[in-house]
Amino acid sequence: MKHRLFWPVAALVLLILINTVARSQFASITVRDGRFYGALIDILRNSAPLMLVSLGMTVVIATRGIDLSVGAVMAVSGAVALTIIDSSADANSLGTVMVAVVVAILAALLLGVWNGFLVSAIGIQPIVATLVLMLAGRGVALLITGGFITTVNSTPFSFISTGYLVLLPFAFFIWVAAVAAVGLIERRTALGVLTEAVGINPEASRLAGVRSRGIIWTAYAASGVLSGIAGIIYASNIRAADANAAGQFIELYAILAVVLGGTSLMGGKFSIAGTVVGVLIIQTLESSILFLGVSSAQSPVFFAAVVIIVVVIQSPPLHRFVRRLADSVRSRRLTEPTSDLEAAG
Repeated sequence: MKHRLFWPVAALVLLILINTVARSQFASITVRDGRFYGALIDILRNSAPLMLVSLGMTVVIATRGIDLSVGAVMAVSGAVALTIIDSSADANSLGTVMVAVVVAILAALLLGVWNGFLVSAIGIQPIVATLVLMLAGRGVALLITGGFITTVNSTPFSFISTGYLVLLPFAFFIWVAAVAAVGLIERRTALGVLTEAVGINPEASRLAGVRSRGIIWTAYAASGVLSGIAGIIYASNIRAADANAAGQFIELYAILAVVLGGTSLMGGKFSIAGTVVGVLIIQTLESSILFLGVSSAQSPVFFAAVVIIVVVIQSPPLHRFVRRLADSVRSRRLTEPTSDLEAAG
């Protein structure tokens, strides 16, 4: 129970059990045409955009930062990819789709580098720096699409979100590969230790010879790339580039997933596995949102309330108050007489 993942995993299992009891078919998985189908499979597939965005958010938060522009980066990435495919002679060409995906990811990388430049080089507060792109990014996406919702009918592009590979959705393999890559880099190399060091104390890290500016810059660049891939998956799912709807409120959900997974918003130590569990909790909760009596229109308010509760629980003043209260109770017990004889004496 002392493990940081105990309660997140317990919450996920509890959600699955509640849904299974309420709807027995929730946990059932069927095989049709050599593919797995079911509510649990849908959760694994639909988690892809949020999972990718949350991975990037985890690394950024570990550096004591925040990235509010992930939704806008998704919109720009989808707009770039759909515009290239729509303007091509053959939308079903695999080469065209690959070029569109690569260019879209490069555009997202550029936006991430821009955020890193504002935060690490210029010294702007992360929430302000990324807020600029959060507001301007969707306008850039609208400029790319000409102010319209660009739609395409491309089989290779649709495969990204709706296709299957070895019984399971292709989008599932994308986020698993991303989790493995980020986990390998952050936990099997010195970069993870340096990231935590920068998040705990940037000035001390700089004095110790750590290039904190480059690490922060890299974190925002990685967040941009992962958000760009998420935007491609989202656009592939709806077969359109919708600058206003792409990644809407995903910043909130990503922050919620990160803190549910045990990563502190104060920076420093972070948990990739915790973020994965947090995303699965949110996706499972979304699938059962109607069962809980919360309408889809009210779900953002519901998640916002959860974020506030989690942030308050993780706040240092609350931790200090609980520790003082525990010390007070402990000292009171030590001063109380332990027997009738002591009380008489």
